[in-house]
Amino acid sequence: QVQLVESGGGLVQPGGSLRLSCAASGIIFSINAMGWYRQAPGKQRELVARITSGGSTNYADPVKGRFTISRDNAKNTVYLQMNSLKAEDTAVYYCNAVRPGDWGAFFDWGQGTQVTVSS
Repeated sequence: QVQLVESGGGLVQPGGSLRLSCAASGIIFSINAMGWYRQAPGKQRELVARITSGGSTNYADPVKGRFTISRDNAKNTVYLQMNSLKAEDTAVYYCNAVRPGDWGAFFDWGQGTQVTVSS
């Protein structure tokens, strides 16, 4: 059974930083591309960062230069370092394995972690 457990969200002021973690179980973590998605109120879920099994990364334009995705295959964990946070980064953040081709999510979603950027 696949389990994805996100953590590290919270309330932060604009310009602040957060580091999200996602622990995965039930999958062969090391061979999967992994990604962080987010869903803001009233909006569709979107992929914001992706990391391949080899460590190559891709970022959505709104987060380029501010967010960094990384992974620790020994711990079956993927991270998202978020710096210079803006109000528009407010969303629930989810991790998942990323399908090749359409970059959709492979598995059912976990509970996500709420990130709120507000003064």
